[in-house]
Amino acid sequence: MGEVENAGRAAEDSDWLDHAVRFGLVAYGVVHLLIAWLALSLALGERAGAASGAGALKELAQQPFGLVSLWAVAIGMLLLVLWRVLEAAFGHRDKEGASRTGKRLLSLFKAAVYGALGLTAIKTAVGEKSGGGEDTLTARLLALPFGTALVWLLAAAIAGYGVSQIVIGWTEKFAKHLDAEGKSGKTGPAYRLFGKLGYIGKGLAVLPVAGLFAFAAATSDADKSGGLDVALRKVLQQPLGPWLVGAVAVGLAAYGLFCFARARHLNR
Repeated sequence: MGEVENAGRAAEDSDWLDHAVRFGLVAYGVVHLLIAWLALSLALGERAGAASGAGALKELAQQPFGLVSLWAVAIGMLLLVLWRVLEAAFGHRDKEGASRTGKRLLSLFKAAVYGALGLTAIKTAVGEKSGGGEDTLTARLLALPFGTALVWLLAAAIAGYGVSQIVIGWTEKFAKHLDAEGKSGKTGPAYRLFGKLGYIGKGLAVLPVAGLFAFAAATSDADKSGGLDVALRKVLQQPLGPWLVGAVAVGLAAYGLFCFARARHLNR
């Protein structure tokens, strides 16, 4: 085993990384609570910002100490990126073969999600506009050879992620992320409820996004795709739309609260 791998594993198992992850999870929880509030405002028919990560960060910027909060979120997301990259490179040592490869690829996917949110926080903090990220990505993919197939793969990946979140929530596999204290006592049942509602709600929120990308692939029209805000507005137009969007808002809020619980009772 080389010196680099030894150092990487030591960093992945270190106490300082625990503190970094806790900070990042709190920041991630705050963002989800803000997205939930924007989604609920959308369901109630009130004018609000975009119910997305970018919309949540813009809302955060308007609050007291907004600039400081934005930089805190950015730092938190970058710390989570570091965690997932180390995990992808040196973690999942209890797995073997294809299982380990799959877990490490998932860690890289999560690093990309955190990184995108962190970059958006930085852009918002410095006053740079960051519109149309999903549409631009779709247009760029469709312009490539086999671009339509790539967009179909992206839609499938997003759908798979959404389904996996629902399964994790339903089976309560998220409980492994809490230490023994977090799963017991008076607060244990509440944390489990937050996790169950949160993971299922987040999964349900992601599935319409996958549908939009699939529609864009089927029509070869990048304008048909969109992120969470566009997806929720499409859902809002359906029968019982406000109730469905409201349920998603509750789920996203529960996920944010579970992030706080996980930060307090971290078991990586």
